[in-house]
Amino acid sequence: MARKPSHPEGEAPTPRNISASDKPMRAKIIDAFMALLAEKPFEEITPSEIAATAGLTLADVRGEFGSPLAILAGFMKEIDRTVLSKRDDDLSEEPARERLFDVLMQRFEALTPYKAAIRSLARSAMRNPGLAFALNGLSVQSQQWMLAAADIGSSGPKGLMRAQGLSMIFSSVARTWLKDEDEGHARTMAALDRALARGQGFARLLDDIFMIPQAACRIRSRFRARRRDAWDDDDGYPREDHRPAA
Repeated sequence: MARKPSHPEGEAPTPRNISASDKPMRAKIIDAFMALLAEKPFEEITPSEIAATAGLTLADVRGEFGSPLAILAGFMKEIDRTVLSKRDDDLSEEPARERLFDVLMQRFEALTPYKAAIRSLARSAMRNPGLAFALNGLSVQSQQWMLAAADIGSSGPKGLMRAQGLSMIFSSVARTWLKDEDEGHARTMAALDRALARGQGFARLLDDIFMIPQAACRIRSRFRARRRDAWDDDDGYPREDHRPAA
């Protein structure tokens, strides 16, 4: 079971205190961006505002990030690192579903100080299909790391499909999380537990789907072997015992 949130909603950095922070430049930019995102839509945030809020120059911001979306990617990377750094090796003997539950609840915990910004971003994504598509790509990448944290295969086509499915699960549970005011996130945990239970059916289907090409390859291999046995290696004609009766 995930630990209680250590940073209640609303403790994310604000434009008033970021410039005085002694954080590295990259962290200042990310904090400034997320503070602005909590106050206004993603599409209205300008590089100049980010620089001013962070107490930096435009050149500083450009030196670290190429666009607001790149800053958001940097934020998600930092959330990934936070979750991965708290990985609990004691859970290694637990079932995969329990390991994944713990990892995803830790992710929600890490995101809690930025709940207002996430809520704003979700509203922007609903209005902007391009942004929604880009966010999905970032989410899938992060969920591959969450699968790895739970010791669940995340590489190759199968891992990518798992990550896409997990991204959809996380997104659906996030709608409950955004409305969950309980410090222990009881509603979020219940929603996540139900979603992962449904996801187990998808995982079994995914395993079945990836077994089909392997079975087909074995069938084709046997067919090719039988065909090779039926033809003469020297003259290219069917062997005597495989020729039709006259």
